[in-house]
Amino acid sequence: MLANYVVQVKEQTIREMKHYYTSNLVEKLPQGALFVAKLSGCTITAYRSGKVLFQGKDAEKEAGRWDGRDAGQTKEENFSTVSAIGSDEVGTGDYFGPIVVVAAYVAKEHIDTMKRIGVKDSKQLTDEMIIRLAPTLMNDLHYASAILPNPEYNRWQQSGMPQTKIKALLHNEAIGKLVDALPQRPDAIIIDQFIERNLYFRYLEGEQHVIREHVYCIPKAETVHIAVAAASIIARYLFLQELDCLSETVGINLPKGAGEQVDKVAARLIQTHGEAILPSCAKLHFANTEKARRMANR
Repeated sequence: MLANYVVQVKEQTIREMKHYYTSNLVEKLPQGALFVAKLSGCTITAYRSGKVLFQGKDAEKEAGRWDGRDAGQTKEENFSTVSAIGSDEVGTGDYFGPIVVVAAYVAKEHIDTMKRIGVKDSKQLTDEMIIRLAPTLMNDLHYASAILPNPEYNRWQQSGMPQTKIKALLHNEAIGKLVDALPQRPDAIIIDQFIERNLYFRYLEGEQHVIREHVYCIPKAETVHIAVAAASIIARYLFLQELDCLSETVGINLPKGAGEQVDKVAARLIQTHGEAILPSCAKLHFANTEKARRMANR
């Protein structure tokens, strides 16, 4: 079944889209349509109502070019000095271990303190630095986490749920728990962008508790507000703890990432415990699974 996505845009954006897809336009139009463009993996139909329909295997990717274009988000430079929740995830690119999302709240009067103690994007810090810094943040800040264990991740993924929706559900869960626990409302809720804002909320349709007010999806958000950097540090720390627990359970030190060392360890797991061990500690749809199978059978 091919994916369908609908975005609502303004007249100016529709004109921009038509110009962008000039070389892909077709002559025959359905009733009410302003243009139809056919790409190799997607058909785009724009209607007079402002709705634009994306159909095909690349529908999500193509819709992401335009979704949120007219959301009217606050300029990023206004965020750095406000009291905000930052939300970030780790583990999506790691074969072993869960996905961990953390939302952390930094009040404006604590921003300078966070900078002084060395809070910055977790990707710029070693594991040793994170292990040293995270407990202080967890003690000093309000935060909430959403952790998706590997068995549940594999069930969701095998049901056809894209990883972007999985992340949207987890971010909303962590943010919701934190907002409910805070004594005051934040000025902004900033998600390190993995998808456009409108599509983020489309993935949350049907959920009972969706946080919508003052939510922004911003690329490289850890450079926009230090709360996102704090969230990324706590998330990495929790991920490392989860990975250590899984390593103890399976009796092998599970490495981070998805490189050749991961293939070798996964092959050892198959040889030692059988392939049935993998769903409990790995993301099965990664290419590492097939590589490990081949290694284990040599």
